[in-house]
Amino acid sequence: MSEPVFDTPVFIKALQESAVDIVQTPFFYNDGGWPTFLSTLPDGLVPLTPSPTDPALAAGNEYAVPRRMGVKSTPPYGVQTQLAFAAEEVVYAPLWATPDVAAAFGITLVEPGQAVAISSPVVALQQIEYEYGVFAGHWSPYQDTANALLSVVCTDLEHHDFPHVFASTDPTKPLVISVGRYWPEQGRICLADLWVPRGSALYIPPKPALAGQACIDLHNNRNSARACWGDIRQDSIVTHTLLQNEGGYFYWYWNPVATVHERPADLI
Repeated sequence: MSEPVFDTPVFIKALQESAVDIVQTPFFYNDGGWPTFLSTLPDGLVPLTPSPTDPALAAGNEYAVPRRMGVKSTPPYGVQTQLAFAAEEVVYAPLWATPDVAAAFGITLVEPGQAVAISSPVVALQQIEYEYGVFAGHWSPYQDTANALLSVVCTDLEHHDFPHVFASTDPTKPLVISVGRYWPEQGRICLADLWVPRGSALYIPPKPALAGQACIDLHNNRNSARACWGDIRQDSIVTHTLLQNEGGYFYWYWNPVATVHERPADLI
């Protein structure tokens, strides 16, 4: 008797890419849910003020981080920092992305009809349409498991010196972005999954490594398709991301403790 052959699950697939010149088109405009980059804004439209990194703000579930377990340089890509969590399980708070919740992670929510000026030390960026599968977060680049899809998801967050726009463009499902705010001197971190309503977008300005930072804002989008869990008809989403596709330098923060990613209360 022959063994059944199953369909290969979607991991992460780049569908199409377009160039974005921040000098020529410095504004991100959410044109009715479609991510657009413009040289000037429509008459009367005042751009949003990007949310600053305010160490006094906190949202999500808080965990103690008693120490850093190790720092590893991985040239030319960046630096990995392993954090020790004082927890046997880490639950990311499922939060709808509102202006206040996003601001607690240094992020600006850009709703349909709104705009924001993009800042970037890199002029040439790319907007890429991606398809993310539900298993995209079930891979660890840190634990010597090669390309195996794992039964657990570790904490894997980053910051870098180029901006992001994460646009929720799937026709049926919201976008999910995992985020964290880490206070190194206080030894604590707040973690959440931001559920971005369809048609809205998140703007994350450049987050370089700065000496003496009171807190560090972190993000990761490999859990983008979390909203598909439990849906037997849809196991991936489409989303648009602004990024520096090549040559970026990253700062990764990770922890091997198994994480839990739940749905907002109004979706249970």
